Amino acid sequence: MSDLQSGLVIVDKPAGWTSHDVVGRMRRLASTKKVGHAGTLDPMATGVLVLGINRATRLLGYLTHADKEYLATIRLGQSTVTDDAEGELLASTPAGHLDEASVRAVLPTYTGDIQQVPSSVSAIKVDGVRSYAAVRAGDEVKLKARPVTVSTFDLDAVRVEGDVVDVDVRVVCSSGTYIRALARDIGADLGVGGHLTMLRRTRVGGFPLRLARTLEELETELHVISLDDVARASFDSYDLPEREANDVRFGRALTGIDLGAPRAVAMFDPAGQFLALYEQRGGVAKPVAVFV
Repeated sequence: MSDLQSGLVIVDKPAGWTSHDVVGRMRRLASTKKVGHAGTLDPMATGVLVLGINRATRLLGYLTHADKEYLATIRLGQSTVTDDAEGELLASTPAGHLDEASVRAVLPTYTGDIQQVPSSVSAIKVDGVRSYAAVRAGDEVKLKARPVTVSTFDLDAVRVEGDVVDVDVRVVCSSGTYIRALARDIGADLGVGGHLTMLRRTRVGGFPLRLARTLEELETELHVISLDDVARASFDSYDLPEREANDVRFGRALTGIDLGAPRAVAMFDPAGQFLALYEQRGGVAKPVAVFV
């Protein structure tokens, strides 16, 4: 791979790997130190991890805010320190009496715009210290609730396994939503506790699981999505005539065009090359970031 090649690599992250582990492997595969990710996955989780290489790392901050889709299994009847299967068991409460109707009845509470308290074992900083580090040091951590959006919360299956109940769900949500916290809160609402036993991310923004490659596949062939394709898939686009395209290459403000509501818009030259992100500010379109 050329040091100048830039784009996204969509990885199907394996269980047991941290996102940092995957970034480290990609630096070796791509022969560049300029690799970053657009949102972490917990070590237990699998699925879509979006990595940027070289100039594409400058786009990752925008892609981090994209909506995400997950498949998950919630175990009702047990709560853990981490709200997932990797944490120490805190309490067990028989949940075998719960049926599909009782589980389905609580889901609307966690659908739409909600206030969510993140898992205490998260990367959120409290007084400059990562929450998970404070918990591991024995400190009590209380995080504030914050707004998130769960646009889809589908119940796929309910399986009674003795005193616990496993619930398979599909969730589409905003960036910053903790699926572990959904499992914890649903279990608390039902009076039996809950935690996550499986999490698979199936989409980040415009990048579904079908575009992802395993690390073994990437060892054989490094599949990079070009900056042009990334920009088309991730932003509204605006195709420029050559004169304005040349202005954009130099980061000049543009008059006489309207990009609509203030948001990042991908600007393309007549040949279809992605040049920059621009934003409408009053009667002028101004550069957010130039990529040429």
